[in-house]
Amino acid sequence: MSETTDATAALVAEHGYTSDKAAYLRRLKRIEGQVRGIARMVDEDAYCIDILTQVAAVNKALHAVSLGLLEDHIGHCVVNAAAESPEAGGAKVKEAADAIGRLLR
Repeated sequence: MSETTDATAALVAEHGYTSDKAAYLRRLKRIEGQVRGIARMVDEDAYCIDILTQVAAVNKALHAVSLGLLEDHIGHCVVNAAAESPEAGGAKVKEAADAIGRLLR
């Protein structure tokens, strides 16, 4: 393996969620199934409140994934950047704050 490939592989392995990747993928597949179920409900003219209940469940599941990813990012990426330098840490904190802002919209 070349040095560039080694460095690229190291960067990919350094995401905060890497150790929980399989669990995240399982959760996202489950959410994907829920969304398909909602589409089927609409296609079959299900009662609107029943559809909204399922949409709320998907939103809650996505929020849980988002919070987990955010916690992993802060615990890994932000902490590592802060150990590297105050500037790098500050940039990662800003990045996390911006992500939180997007989640709250």
